[in-house]
Amino acid sequence: MNDVLTEVEKRMAAAVEAYQHELAKLRTGRASLAVVDGIQVDYYGVQTPLNQVATLSVPDPSTITIAPWEPKVLAEVEKAILRSNLGLTPNNDGRVIRLNIPALTEDRRKALVKVAHEVAEGSRNSVRQVRRDGNDRFKQMEKDKEISEDQMHDGHEQVQKLTDTYIDKINSILKKKETEILEV
Repeated sequence: MNDVLTEVEKRMAAAVEAYQHELAKLRTGRASLAVVDGIQVDYYGVQTPLNQVATLSVPDPSTITIAPWEPKVLAEVEKAILRSNLGLTPNNDGRVIRLNIPALTEDRRKALVKVAHEVAEGSRNSVRQVRRDGNDRFKQMEKDKEISEDQMHDGHEQVQKLTDTYIDKINSILKKKETEILEV
Protein backbone atom coordinates (compact mmCIF):
# COMPACT_ATOMS: atom_id res chain seq x y z
CA MET A 1 0.00 0.00 0.00
CA ASN A 2 2.82 2.38 0.86
CA ASP A 3 4.38 1.82 -2.56
CA VAL A 4 1.15 2.85 -4.27
CA LEU A 5 0.83 5.97 -2.09
CA THR A 6 4.47 6.91 -2.70
CA GLU A 7 4.03 6.56 -6.46
CA VAL A 8 0.78 8.58 -6.37
CA GLU A 9 2.50 11.36 -4.41
CA LYS A 10 5.49 11.42 -6.80
CA ARG A 11 3.22 11.68 -9.82
CA MET A 12 1.11 14.43 -8.24
CA ALA A 13 4.26 16.37 -7.32
CA ALA A 14 5.46 15.98 -10.90
CA ALA A 15 2.14 17.39 -12.17
CA VAL A 16 2.51 20.45 -9.92
CA GLU A 17 6.12 20.91 -11.04
CA ALA A 18 5.10 20.72 -14.69
CA TYR A 19 2.38 23.29 -13.96
CA GLN A 20 4.90 25.68 -12.42
CA HIS A 21 7.14 25.24 -15.45
CA GLU A 22 4.26 26.03 -17.82
CA LEU A 23 3.27 29.10 -15.82
CA ALA A 24 6.84 30.38 -15.84
CA LYS A 25 6.62 30.60 -19.63
CA LEU A 26 3.72 33.06 -19.46
CA ARG A 27 4.94 36.59 -20.09
CA THR A 28 3.91 38.91 -17.30
CA GLY A 29 5.44 42.13 -18.60
CA ARG A 30 8.44 41.42 -16.43
CA ALA A 31 11.64 39.90 -17.80
CA SER A 32 12.13 36.25 -16.88
CA LEU A 33 14.63 33.75 -18.27
CA ALA A 34 11.81 31.19 -18.47
CA VAL A 35 10.59 33.09 -21.56
CA VAL A 36 13.65 31.90 -23.53
CA ASP A 37 13.77 28.42 -21.94
CA GLY A 38 12.67 26.36 -24.93
CA ILE A 39 14.77 28.11 -27.59
CA GLN A 40 17.10 25.82 -29.53
CA VAL A 41 20.09 27.27 -31.42
CA ASP A 42 21.75 25.67 -34.45
CA TYR A 43 25.23 25.33 -32.94
CA TYR A 44 27.58 23.86 -35.54
CA GLY A 45 24.76 21.78 -37.02
CA VAL A 46 23.39 20.56 -33.68
CA GLN A 47 20.22 21.90 -32.04
CA THR A 48 21.43 23.12 -28.65
CA PRO A 49 19.52 24.86 -25.82
CA LEU A 50 20.19 28.61 -25.72
CA ASN A 51 21.53 28.50 -22.17
CA GLN A 52 24.31 26.12 -23.34
CA VAL A 53 25.72 28.55 -25.91
CA ALA A 54 25.29 31.88 -24.14
CA THR A 55 25.14 33.64 -20.81
CA LEU A 56 21.58 34.76 -20.03
CA SER A 57 20.81 37.55 -17.59
CA VAL A 58 18.09 39.98 -16.54
CA PRO A 59 19.78 43.36 -15.91
CA ASP A 60 16.48 45.17 -15.31
CA PRO A 61 12.77 44.21 -15.09
CA SER A 62 12.11 44.80 -18.77
CA THR A 63 15.26 43.41 -20.47
CA ILE A 64 16.85 40.02 -21.06
CA THR A 65 20.45 40.01 -22.27
CA ILE A 66 21.97 37.11 -24.16
CA ALA A 67 25.77 37.08 -24.49
CA PRO A 68 26.93 34.18 -26.72
CA TRP A 69 30.25 32.65 -25.72
CA GLU A 70 31.39 32.68 -29.34
CA PRO A 71 30.80 35.74 -31.58
CA LYS A 72 30.10 33.42 -34.56
CA VAL A 73 26.97 32.13 -32.82
CA LEU A 74 25.38 35.60 -32.47
CA ALA A 75 23.53 35.41 -35.81
CA GLU A 76 22.26 31.88 -35.09
CA VAL A 77 20.97 32.96 -31.66
CA GLU A 78 19.15 35.87 -33.27
CA LYS A 79 17.58 33.58 -35.89
CA ALA A 80 16.49 31.11 -33.18
CA ILE A 81 14.78 33.89 -31.21
CA LEU A 82 12.93 35.09 -34.30
CA ARG A 83 11.84 31.51 -35.14
CA SER A 84 10.60 30.88 -31.59
CA ASN A 85 7.39 32.96 -31.96
CA LEU A 86 8.07 34.84 -28.71
CA GLY A 87 6.76 38.02 -30.25
CA LEU A 88 9.96 39.78 -29.22
CA THR A 89 12.45 41.45 -31.55
CA PRO A 90 16.10 40.91 -30.66
CA ASN A 91 18.40 43.97 -30.60
CA ASN A 92 21.90 42.95 -31.66
CA ASP A 93 24.84 45.27 -30.90
CA GLY A 94 27.52 42.92 -32.26
CA ARG A 95 28.39 41.34 -28.89
CA VAL A 96 25.14 41.03 -26.95
CA ILE A 97 21.49 40.50 -27.87
CA ARG A 98 18.91 42.39 -25.85
CA LEU A 99 15.26 41.40 -25.66
CA ASN A 100 13.02 44.21 -24.45
CA ILE A 101 9.87 42.98 -22.76
CA PRO A 102 7.04 45.43 -23.48
CA ALA A 103 4.50 46.36 -20.83
CA LEU A 104 1.26 44.42 -21.14
CA THR A 105 -2.07 46.05 -21.97
CA GLU A 106 -5.07 45.45 -19.70
CA ASP A 107 -6.72 43.19 -22.32
CA ARG A 108 -3.54 41.16 -22.71
CA ARG A 109 -3.28 40.76 -18.92
CA LYS A 110 -6.86 39.45 -18.76
CA ALA A 111 -6.14 37.04 -21.61
CA LEU A 112 -3.03 35.77 -19.80
CA VAL A 113 -5.06 35.21 -16.63
CA LYS A 114 -7.49 33.08 -18.69
CA VAL A 115 -4.56 31.08 -20.08
CA ALA A 116 -3.20 30.59 -16.55
CA HIS A 117 -6.62 29.29 -15.45
CA GLU A 118 -6.72 26.87 -18.41
CA VAL A 119 -3.25 25.56 -17.58
CA ALA A 120 -4.30 25.19 -13.93
CA GLU A 121 -7.37 23.18 -14.91
CA GLY A 122 -5.20 20.89 -17.04
CA SER A 123 -2.92 20.34 -14.05
CA ARG A 124 -5.86 19.66 -11.74
CA ASN A 125 -7.07 17.08 -14.27
CA SER A 126 -3.61 15.47 -14.22
CA VAL A 127 -3.76 15.22 -10.43
CA ARG A 128 -7.28 13.74 -10.63
CA GLN A 129 -6.07 11.20 -13.19
CA VAL A 130 -3.29 10.16 -10.80
CA ARG A 131 -5.95 9.82 -8.06
CA ARG A 132 -8.05 7.62 -10.36
CA ASP A 133 -5.02 5.44 -11.17
CA GLY A 134 -4.16 5.07 -7.48
CA ASN A 135 -7.71 4.15 -6.56
CA ASP A 136 -7.81 1.61 -9.40
CA ARG A 137 -4.58 0.05 -8.11
CA PHE A 138 -6.10 -0.30 -4.62
CA LYS A 139 -9.26 -1.87 -6.08
CA GLN A 140 -7.13 -4.32 -8.06
CA MET A 141 -5.07 -5.18 -4.99
CA GLU A 142 -8.28 -5.84 -3.03
CA LYS A 143 -9.66 -7.92 -5.89
CA ASP A 144 -6.42 -9.96 -5.97
CA LYS A 145 -6.76 -10.45 -2.18
CA GLU A 146 -3.48 -8.58 -1.48
CA ILE A 147 -5.25 -6.18 0.88
CA SER A 148 -8.56 -6.18 2.78
CA GLU A 149 -11.59 -4.10 1.86
CA ASP A 150 -10.94 -1.81 4.85
CA GLN A 151 -7.35 -1.26 3.72
CA MET A 152 -8.64 -0.40 0.24
CA HIS A 153 -10.97 2.23 1.71
CA ASP A 154 -8.12 3.61 3.84
CA GLY A 155 -6.01 3.80 0.71
CA HIS A 156 -8.77 5.70 -1.12
CA GLU A 157 -8.98 8.17 1.77
CA GLN A 158 -5.22 8.74 1.79
CA VAL A 159 -5.17 9.23 -1.99
CA GLN A 160 -8.02 11.75 -1.65
CA LYS A 161 -6.07 13.66 1.03
CA LEU A 162 -3.05 13.80 -1.28
CA THR A 163 -5.29 14.96 -4.13
CA ASP A 164 -6.76 17.76 -2.01
CA THR A 165 -3.28 18.86 -0.92
CA TYR A 166 -1.90 19.03 -4.45
CA ILE A 167 -4.98 20.75 -5.88
CA ASP A 168 -4.66 23.34 -3.10
CA LYS A 169 -1.00 23.84 -4.13
CA ILE A 170 -2.05 24.39 -7.74
CA ASN A 171 -4.69 26.90 -6.64
CA SER A 172 -2.24 28.86 -4.49
CA ILE A 173 0.34 28.96 -7.30
CA LEU A 174 -2.41 30.18 -9.64
CA LYS A 175 -3.39 32.95 -7.21
CA LYS A 176 0.22 34.17 -7.02
CA LYS A 177 0.61 34.12 -10.81
CA GLU A 178 -2.71 35.91 -11.29
CA THR A 179 -1.57 38.67 -8.91
CA GLU A 180 1.76 38.89 -10.74
CA ILE A 181 0.07 39.16 -14.14
CA LEU A 182 -2.46 41.79 -13.06
CA GLU A 183 0.19 43.87 -11.26
CA VAL A 184 0.90 47.03 -13.28
